[in-house]
Amino acid sequence: MDFRDRHVIVTGGAGALGTAVVARLIEAGAFCHVPTLHEAEAARFGFRDHRQVTVAVTGSLTDEAAIEKFYGGITPLWGSIHTVGGFAASPLRDTDVATIRQQLDINLLSCLLCCRAAVRSMTSGGGRIVNVAARPALEWRSGAGMTAYTAGKAGVAALTAALAEEVVKDGILVNAVAPSIMDTPANRQAMPKADHAVWPKVEEVAATIAFLASPDNKVTRGGIVPVYGKS
Repeated sequence: MDFRDRHVIVTGGAGALGTAVVARLIEAGAFCHVPTLHEAEAARFGFRDHRQVTVAVTGSLTDEAAIEKFYGGITPLWGSIHTVGGFAASPLRDTDVATIRQQLDINLLSCLLCCRAAVRSMTSGGGRIVNVAARPALEWRSGAGMTAYTAGKAGVAALTAALAEEVVKDGILVNAVAPSIMDTPANRQAMPKADHAVWPKVEEVAATIAFLASPDNKVTRGGIVPVYGKS
């Protein structure tokens, strides 16, 4: 995959999956632009000083103005990869409205606003958008006990399919991956007794994302690609 001279935004780039995506992209020659929530997140990002990486403190990606400003400063834009998200688990009867809104905002609204900004930036030259859904977005019953999260990620899947149809005429291919629980330090700490060997590695998920975002992907659009590993 050749990303030389192509500019790609990676939201959530300082997180576990996002960092793996950035590593994959810079190896392929991309210039990566990573929005962060605050200075502390920017400071701990391992690639912050890499010559092919630009880190910006944008605040919340649910802030329409901040997103439009960030995307508007990056031209020409080839790719936009959206790994930002958040997880909260509780039965719906015990979930307050603040948590429901937070889950929908961080998982769905942020993705929707970034997709919109990306499309506006790419319309003249085409490009690639890759969203991150989740296994419950495809297997709804598996979302029991995390209904608000599942609703947000299912929305990401629907957004992906609808937008892919909407913008293909502009040369923009939109897809998503749907990971199961990924092998990250945080997940291992939260689930120490789980069989970590069956979890997909973030580097493996990043490889699928990189292909979907690459010029080598010439035909795949509207896909919600399961990346479950052996789980």
